[in-house]
Amino acid sequence: MAFGGLDKKSNGAPMAEINMTPLIDVMLVLLVIFIITAPLFTHAIRLDLPKVASQAAHETPDTITLSIDATGKLYWNDKPITLEQMRSQFAAEGKRATPPEIHLRASKDTRYDVIAQVMGAAQDAGLNKIGFVTDQVKPAH
Repeated sequence: MAFGGLDKKSNGAPMAEINMTPLIDVMLVLLVIFIITAPLFTHAIRLDLPKVASQAAHETPDTITLSIDATGKLYWNDKPITLEQMRSQFAAEGKRATPPEIHLRASKDTRYDVIAQVMGAAQDAGLNKIGFVTDQVKPAH
């Protein structure tokens, strides 16, 4: 619905220009709403993630399986290893032409600082492809 102006020169034709003021007002209101609600999306939620309905990870020749049990003990391809041995293994693997992927299996009771140390050691060695392995959930019939 277009309204004519108060001009005497107007020929009675509808106004052909779009009034941008209401559109700008709506956009500013939406911007304020998003500015207010955006910080609410950054709060962390405690989740229990070990069981996921997903496809099994494909093992390739360039894959290292690193397991961490609930007590923090490390296993390199199912063989016990210490944290220092793991760091030296990461350094050796990081020097290869094509660095391998790391499949990290951690018990849900594993402390986060152990996982963070493993990820930090891998990153320091130049191994950036890290995947987290979880248990598959069987679908109920």
